[in-house]
Amino acid sequence: MSNIHKSYEDRWGHKEDFVVQYRFYTHEEGGRKNIPHQGIRSDFWYECDNHEMKGIFMIYPEFEDANGKMIESGPVEREGVAKMWILSEELRPYHQERIKIGTIGYFMEGSRRIAICEVVKIAGLLINPIKFK
Repeated sequence: MSNIHKSYEDRWGHKEDFVVQYRFYTHEEGGRKNIPHQGIRSDFWYECDNHEMKGIFMIYPEFEDANGKMIESGPVEREGVAKMWILSEELRPYHQERIKIGTIGYFMEGSRRIAICEVVKIAGLLINPIKFK
């Protein structure tokens, strides 16, 4: 029996920071052998060469189905929409400066890019609280 994912909005008490359109790479493109399940804690990286910081960022995706409903369990779609949640309160100002409509990024597993994504909506990025409940 698979676990039911509890929404990040319920867990953390605020809306997502932004929304992306994503596509998981195939195994032949260097991606995963299997599509991940809801609740994957992949990290995030920007497509740019002007980072002031090294490393990847804890920004977690929460995947929706084709009807805009959160996928509660099981594998997610190879392509679709995901709400994104910034976890590091100290880095919120850094991300607020970089995340814009059209920003390209990647879901990461270690140093490997497993999906490409594009920011399609800004939600609570500029107004969400620094501290989670």
